Amino acid sequence: MKTSDLALGAIWYAAFLFSTTCHEAAHALLAKLGGDVTAAEGGQVSLNPIPHIRRSPFGMVVMPILSFALGGWMIGWASAPFDPRWERNHPHRAARMALGGPAANFTIMLLAALAIRIGVARGFFMPPDSISGYSTLIQSTSGSGPTFATTALSILFVLNLLLGTFNLLPVPPLDGHSAIMLLMPERVALRYLDVVREGRYTLLGLIVAWYVYGYIFDFVFGLALHLIYPGTRYS
Repeated sequence: MKTSDLALGAIWYAAFLFSTTCHEAAHALLAKLGGDVTAAEGGQVSLNPIPHIRRSPFGMVVMPILSFALGGWMIGWASAPFDPRWERNHPHRAARMALGGPAANFTIMLLAALAIRIGVARGFFMPPDSISGYSTLIQSTSGSGPTFATTALSILFVLNLLLGTFNLLPVPPLDGHSAIMLLMPERVALRYLDVVREGRYTLLGLIVAWYVYGYIFDFVFGLALHLIYPGTRYS
């Protein structure tokens, strides 16, 4: 790899580690507030990535590096433990816990969008001539090409948009399949849990999510761009 590729990989990994840690810490915090201290006792109500890496070393370290080396961007996963008995006793609290992770990602995405808008308004950044990729949302006004700030903000925006929306898909094991229990009476939610907690649906859910999301992300990304550059089209 070139030095520039290694630098880009380091920025991607820092953004991935921060975003994923915030996602899981939000799950753990909402579970604790709802009465389940399982994740809190494991040290996961924290922005320190170490407890999260210890729980999911392959998803937090190996897979992100491997996916960047093969595809130029990062994917991976982590998880926050919870007590299944608590989930059955309080399905609506469990649903709020599930929403915590995507909410953290959308918060980071909005903060990145705000930083980009402020930077453009103050003359630090400028919009690119065309937006045809996920790492070129802004350029430096110095004309020296991508900088740490422009690259990091672009990646934070795109990565957290992806993490937040992907995890909201209502299929197991993604957060959306638990979050929809907020729309159900608790007795219906318990019957729903009896079905979705069967392990055979996990692999099927991931396959469906990956296939469907490939069709909708460009559309979602195009809409999100209007947060930064109203009227801009993504091609």
